[in-house]
Amino acid sequence: MASFRYTPYYCEENAWHLCQHERLRGLERRVVFVSNALRCCPLWFQRASPDLTEPVLWDYHVLVIAREQATWQVWDLDTRLPCPLALPSYVEATFGPPHVIPDEFHPRFRVVAPKPFIATFSSDRSHMLDEDGAWREPPPPWPPLFAEARGMNLMRFVDMEDDFIGEVMDRGGLLERFGG
Repeated sequence: MASFRYTPYYCEENAWHLCQHERLRGLERRVVFVSNALRCCPLWFQRASPDLTEPVLWDYHVLVIAREQATWQVWDLDTRLPCPLALPSYVEATFGPPHVIPDEFHPRFRVVAPKPFIATFSSDRSHMLDEDGAWREPPPPWPPLFAEARGMNLMRFVDMEDDFIGEVMDRGGLLERFGG
């Protein structure tokens, strides 16, 4: 994994670079944003969790899926699970049993093809600044993926109610489309 650009807490930028990486370039790929109306999704087996038995509650998360032969594999640089991992195995381990999690915490997924994602995504990293203007987490060493003409649009990808690029689906829809 050392050859991938990675900075903790900047999953959207990690995914932007990952979906263009030479290891995945020849594969069918999608960028997947994970969130919900509460902006509070429990994800297990994340590096940010000090305890593997407890989930991290992310406001959003971003990962890449890529099809190798007939199987969609999840590339999540923040997971402690194997990477890549078959999508059904990743979903089961990362999002837990659906009947145990209250409905309002169930994730929704915005699935975007890499070309429109790369062409559209723009973040000035302002969401990572606290009220005093200090970084909540250290930023990546590369420049922000920001285009003045597009403005800061990260939260449009995260907002599952926004009629923006990509297709929004629930867990069942994601598994039906990419899990088999």
